[in-house]
Amino acid sequence: MTHQQRSILLYSIPLAILSIPLIAMQFTREVKWTISDFLIMGILLFGTTFSIDLVLKKFKTLKSRLIIISVILVVLILIWAELAVGIFGSPIAGS
Repeated sequence: MTHQQRSILLYSIPLAILSIPLIAMQFTREVKWTISDFLIMGILLFGTTFSIDLVLKKFKTLKSRLIIISVILVVLILIWAELAVGIFGSPIAGS
């Protein structure tokens, strides 16, 4: 797989994830995302994807790639959880 093919595959993942609430909004009233919700999640998901793509380009050993990508994904999950339910009670969660 070339670098360009890998990048296309990587950047299509956030689009697929963002399409889930967009499609769900068409079928149910329980999913109510606003433009700002899509914008914030887009920034978060595409920022994560950009970071992972950068790591894959800059680091050559599998061990260093796995460690750094794992840290990036843990940070993504923590920020996502904070924005969703406010587990830390920070100002970004609206607490």
